[in-house]
Amino acid sequence: MGESLKDRVALITGSGQGIGKAIAIEMAGEGAKIITNNRKPGAEGGDAETTASKIKDAGGQAFPVYADVASFDEAQRLVQAAVDNFGRIDIVVTCAGADAPRMIWNMTENEWDRCLDSYLKGTFNCVRHACGFMRQQRWGRIILMTSEAFLGTVGHVNYGAAKGGIVGLARSVAREMGRYNVTCNALAPEASTRFTLAPAVVEGFKKRHEAGLITRERLDELLGVPPPEYVSPFVVYLASDLAANINGQVFRAAGGEITLYSEPVRMKSIFKHEGKWTQAELAEVIPKTLASGLVNPAPPESRG
Repeated sequence: MGESLKDRVALITGSGQGIGKAIAIEMAGEGAKIITNNRKPGAEGGDAETTASKIKDAGGQAFPVYADVASFDEAQRLVQAAVDNFGRIDIVVTCAGADAPRMIWNMTENEWDRCLDSYLKGTFNCVRHACGFMRQQRWGRIILMTSEAFLGTVGHVNYGAAKGGIVGLARSVAREMGRYNVTCNALAPEASTRFTLAPAVVEGFKKRHEAGLITRERLDELLGVPPPEYVSPFVVYLASDLAANINGQVFRAAGGEITLYSEPVRMKSIFKHEGKWTQAELAEVIPKTLASGLVNPAPPESRG
């Protein structure tokens, strides 16, 4: 066992299986005491107890908590369980969530709410309750799982919106909590899990390729990503003392590749110093300035 997280207390939501499970086991191997979590026992593929048992069998410390992070009160109970069982909470990693894919014109209010509540609200709930403790102890590491869907996606706009919201949340929490030696970063992982390689998801990837929305190279990349264990070492690094100055950043981890996203910047501006713009002026100026070089990511279909 390593010691980079020795005696730290980590809460990993959605850690019954997949990426959350891999992170929990990796952190336990570096000396952290782990709160494992998923919504309810008996989940197909493993639950919080399954992961906690594996950690304890390897000589680590873990305590399973079943809680729905989409509930403000249950998230509070989940965070409190870390303090009650291990005396503090140092690390929060948010992996829990439930996707509800649908094209925008077919999406129901319930499908929108289910996705946003589990991913975005669930992330807020856990971070909100943990930050009070972290602020008092003046140490904390928060790692929020986003997705490249925050750049734009097809077939689940609710997921894209939730993951985009998580990026904004990470940047804002970083600015509020940094003065207390608490960092908050977002990570877009790519790994082969029951979620990412479910038959419906794979079929969706293939349809996007057939529609020309993704390249063959990107399709092969999505279908051939390594297991979650490739993601977890970087999460451990972000949770350690070594990453004290990494705050408010967005990363991507896929196999052996780790990428830092650029910060949003103002690319171009146009100015009118007196009065407001007229439609005629905008029609004349924008194509030559702001719209110059822009590419429509989904151009209209040809009707033949």
